[in-house]
Amino acid sequence: MGFKDRKNRSCLPRAVFLLWCTLVFLLVSGFTFSTLRLFSTRAEGSYTRLVSKWNIPAMEVMSGDHSANPIITIRETVIFPDQVLFFLKYPPSTALLAKDDLNCVYTPPNSSAQPLLDVTPSSIEGGSYDENHHQIVRCPLDPRGGIVSLAVKHNNGNNLSPGPTYRWNSLAYEAMIDQQDNSTIIFVKGLNLGSGKSADPSKFKCIYGSDLTGSNNSALWADAVSVAQEIVRCRTPLSVLNNTTSNDSVKVSVKVAGRKTLDSIARVKNHHRQLGPKKKHKICVCTMLRNQARFLPEWFTYHASIGIQNWFIYDNNSDDEIERVVESMAGENHSVTRVVWPWIKSQEAGFAHCALRARDSCEWVGFIDVDEFIHLPSDLSLLDIIDSQSKLSSSSSSSREVGEIRVSCHDFGPSGLKEMPAKGVTVGYTCRMAAPERHKSIVRPDALNSSLINYVHHFQLKAGFRVVNLNRREVVINHYKYQVWAVFKEKFYRRVAAYVSDWQEKTNVGSKDRTPGLGTKPVEPADWSSRFCEVNDTGLRNRVLETFTDPKTGLLPWE
Repeated sequence: MGFKDRKNRSCLPRAVFLLWCTLVFLLVSGFTFSTLRLFSTRAEGSYTRLVSKWNIPAMEVMSGDHSANPIITIRETVIFPDQVLFFLKYPPSTALLAKDDLNCVYTPPNSSAQPLLDVTPSSIEGGSYDENHHQIVRCPLDPRGGIVSLAVKHNNGNNLSPGPTYRWNSLAYEAMIDQQDNSTIIFVKGLNLGSGKSADPSKFKCIYGSDLTGSNNSALWADAVSVAQEIVRCRTPLSVLNNTTSNDSVKVSVKVAGRKTLDSIARVKNHHRQLGPKKKHKICVCTMLRNQARFLPEWFTYHASIGIQNWFIYDNNSDDEIERVVESMAGENHSVTRVVWPWIKSQEAGFAHCALRARDSCEWVGFIDVDEFIHLPSDLSLLDIIDSQSKLSSSSSSSREVGEIRVSCHDFGPSGLKEMPAKGVTVGYTCRMAAPERHKSIVRPDALNSSLINYVHHFQLKAGFRVVNLNRREVVINHYKYQVWAVFKEKFYRRVAAYVSDWQEKTNVGSKDRTPGLGTKPVEPADWSSRFCEVNDTGLRNRVLETFTDPKTGLLPWE
């Protein structure tokens, strides 16, 4: 073998060896880099971040099962006295964020310093706020005056781009189309009209469009036809009524003569519902509540047994898992609708909204609270009583039909209890005041005055309709108003009606809405459990025990 052949054979193993070493080095380096990146990623938080080779802009990467590239925006922000509401807008078919995906971020005003505080939102709507895929996130207001923003945890904590911010005390906040006359109903804060008061509609106009300043020619103007309390009714422009192709609703606000156009988050969309000749339900109920989910099963089960067929539950910023409770109440023979109503001190407006919403499907609507139970001492059914009033309308010598039925209320006290009764309010509270106080109403929604003026307890009616007061021996409302202190003190948080002062305010101290003998602070009187007790009344208690007690267990359905 020559020298040249030996040289070639000796070079071959050396080349293979060098190639092998190179491959081993690359494998070890890659593994080490991946391991270090994994550990560094996990060290940044308790979650695992998804790393992409693409340069993804801020706010486009969500955690979990969220879409790969959703651009979520803050459509609007509304500042309330004690909280901030963020209205998020999602792209179509995008999974909604959960409460634990977000942080309320508090930073000093006029400062670019790092956030002072990150906290989890106080609540978030589990479902869409409306059909356009919006969602409400609630954050506590910073008592130190800091600026509140919203951040997604799984996006390096970057804040969502802020939308326009509005103050609650001057705002058009809700709107809908009245299907009977195609007018627009706008619910407004800041008109400063008193309870039951109306204004000259010629001084008001409605403005529709994306730019509500009126500075360009794209906005549409319409005349108001009525203005009362917090409600403005306007003639809807034909182009809005005929807008059936747009996937989004049209923004609308109110312009008062001599004042600038009110800020607005109100949007209206024409649904073009077909109105049927016959209404589906004989009697429905509308209520407004906050953090009363624990009382719903008893209230609902009882009223379903006496003939209520449909419920509209206006949820006024609850954070007590009311969605789960409402879902459990749905059944084949009745329907339950939870309406997200985040607007504080707006019960009158909410009830007007409910009356319009219920009008297409309900002949009669009762407006009662969750601590109020319709009691029938005469053993007549509620439907029989309603039918008798309807027949009275047609056979009476009066030319006016019955449009509202008023039912007296008996106020019950703590009845000697210091803790919540295990068997519910109807069984636990049996002592009440002797004289009735106020009333609640069951109304025909198509009999209401077009202004929709109401006083929570009753509405103004159209011409040609009248009110009847029912005999307490036939039907009465048991109002479990003064419950054990742990429950009752929650009323000090905020009154829901627009024209009722909050109890911690030193105004209207002599109002009937206030509790006799209490001041402006939630301090329990020593004799609270024995107050408001003049008559022992076990009528409804006995009926509930007889009707609902399980013969095997002795338990009631809501225990």
